[in-house]
Amino acid sequence: MESYTERILITGALGQIGTELTNRLVEIYGAENVVASGLDRWQEGITSAGHYERMDVTNTQLVRQVIQDYDITTVYHLASLLSGTSEKQPVFAWKLNLEPLLHFCEMAKEGLIKKIFWPSSIAVFGKGIPKQDVGQDVVLNPTTVYGISKMAGEKWCEYYFDKHGVDVRSIRYPGLISWKTPAGGGTTDYAVEIFYKAIEEGKYTSFISENTGMPMLYMDDAINATLKLMEAPKESLSVRSSYNLGGMSFTPKELAEEIKKEIPDFTIDYNPDFRQAIADSWPASIDDSVAKKDWGLTYDFGISEMTKDMIKNLKVKLAKN
Repeated sequence: MESYTERILITGALGQIGTELTNRLVEIYGAENVVASGLDRWQEGITSAGHYERMDVTNTQLVRQVIQDYDITTVYHLASLLSGTSEKQPVFAWKLNLEPLLHFCEMAKEGLIKKIFWPSSIAVFGKGIPKQDVGQDVVLNPTTVYGISKMAGEKWCEYYFDKHGVDVRSIRYPGLISWKTPAGGGTTDYAVEIFYKAIEEGKYTSFISENTGMPMLYMDDAINATLKLMEAPKESLSVRSSYNLGGMSFTPKELAEEIKKEIPDFTIDYNPDFRQAIADSWPASIDDSVAKKDWGLTYDFGISEMTKDMIKNLKVKLAKN
């Protein structure tokens, strides 16, 4: 067991993953030991964390000061620009998605922090790999700005561990689905938007074509996997770039069929946009057997369980708004 008190900093704490991960970390470690950060001004109820810092993660001096002021031991570095948005701002996306990670690794190398979590993505995959059951060690060949930045980040994580013993851990997230917070500009966002439209309007126009399969993960499973990885003994980890995470795989058509079981009058049509080309470059399913072997990855939600839970909770949420 670790003898020090965990003091946690979460960057991107107001985002889709950050909001829910912050809540879970507060439950585990207590609000006083969790510092949330984001670009928004502080306001009442902005986060469940005991502390909030308005912070641009590219401001290295400010980040270092926050690390020192709060005696941070572990950083969950989630701040990034997602796939669809990154294509519109490639130079900014490269700067935001990569440089702060290097600064955190440098601070860990210096001994300022003990452990880092950094999310990668299925966007690291690309041309020339099989579409089904993509393995842990395939050659990475991303075709998007987001994927390129994530691939580079993975190699930096591996480098800092190999050369300096920095304990940085990573997961290649598939598309994430949550009813609590909106999606933030990713290619898999259709799988969140579709539920809002199904409940509010009874119809949806998908920007991904009907038979395009992509790996997806319900947020509850994503948070559980992240915490399980971070709690795993250092010695059990065989991957220091980023672990494959498969979740479930489905197409927009298959998801629509599940929604119709709960909302029979729901209809869907298709009008693919620029994100279709991004989706076509990604795998349809992922082999995550290494994560299952190394640190006991498990899932609680398949497409049916996820659909029922999304609709049940979103109906309550939207009725309050």
